[in-house]
Amino acid sequence: MTEQQRNPFRGFLDMASEMNRMRNVGAYGQETGQEDRERTHATAWVPTVDVFAKGQDLVIRMELAGVAPQDIDVSFHENTLTVSGERGRDMDGEVSFYVHERFYGVFRRSMTLPAGIDDNDISAEFDNGLVEITVEGGAANPEPRRIEVRNRTA
Repeated sequence: MTEQQRNPFRGFLDMASEMNRMRNVGAYGQETGQEDRERTHATAWVPTVDVFAKGQDLVIRMELAGVAPQDIDVSFHENTLTVSGERGRDMDGEVSFYVHERFYGVFRRSMTLPAGIDDNDISAEFDNGLVEITVEGGAANPEPRRIEVRNRTA
């Protein structure tokens, strides 16, 4: 029987998806459709991510197609990793969309990393529209320490 590794991000992706759905319903009264509407910080697009363990390291891959590497900012403060930036429109002249599904403008994605991570443990690389952030030792799962319960009446 193989030992299942604990997922420190369990529920994170589901929560992000649900928050996006609720924001769309509240702001636009609908769940689907991506009409051409102005994006603000409150309604900025959220890039998709994969978070997985590779040995003892935690790897975060974020899809940022159409974003130049110099337009991506990765920061780490008080156990929170934040990736932000902007995807601009690179169209010259006036255009008429037949289908408009991609979001443009400012994005920001933050996640809390496990305790004990130092900023020197984090590296980021950009390749072919993906930014891959590696957190050395971020997937190491220390065993929970059992606390003895003493009986005061004995």
